[in-house]
Amino acid sequence: MSLRHALLGLLVERSGSGYDLMKLFDTSLAHVWPATQSQVYGELNRLEGNGLIQVVAEGPRGRKEYGITESGTKELRQWLAEGYDDKPQRSEALLRVFFLGVLSRQQAVDRLLNMAEVAAERHAVMKGVNEAVDWGSDMLSVNGRLALEYGLRLRAMEEEWARWAAERVSSGAQDENAEASGPRGAESSGADV
Repeated sequence: MSLRHALLGLLVERSGSGYDLMKLFDTSLAHVWPATQSQVYGELNRLEGNGLIQVVAEGPRGRKEYGITESGTKELRQWLAEGYDDKPQRSEALLRVFFLGVLSRQQAVDRLLNMAEVAAERHAVMKGVNEAVDWGSDMLSVNGRLALEYGLRLRAMEEEWARWAAERVSSGAQDENAEASGPRGAESSGADV
């Protein structure tokens, strides 16, 4: 996904100024694709320059209202229809998990419990968004609700996993599995890690 496609998507159902789009972005897409005001305005200029959006109205103080063009709709449809890009996702949190053995057992447990708390806090924020939003029947509401549900389930799973992992580290279960599996490089025993 790119900011380019996010902005095109926001313009599918209604035109909007940079300010309008930034507000809409902050209340919807920012949870999955954060962007700053300067990034949004810069991308709007590029989209206009490429003929994917156009100024449909101008207001006081140079306010421009943008609308998607036929070319912009075609670009968005093409991007949506492409196969899912299954590139590995970077996760600093999971990268740290690989090296928890460098820490003391208690430090590792504390780190995992912190991961659980962060996931729980993010879940609570998303739950608050769900309760605060007046979900409509427009495309952004319907599909935004689907995306929010994904986020709620993902954060719940992250919290559950981090608490499970903290318990495993605290009880020394990972040490027992390491001894049982033999030297480094031996096959993993799977989910019982």
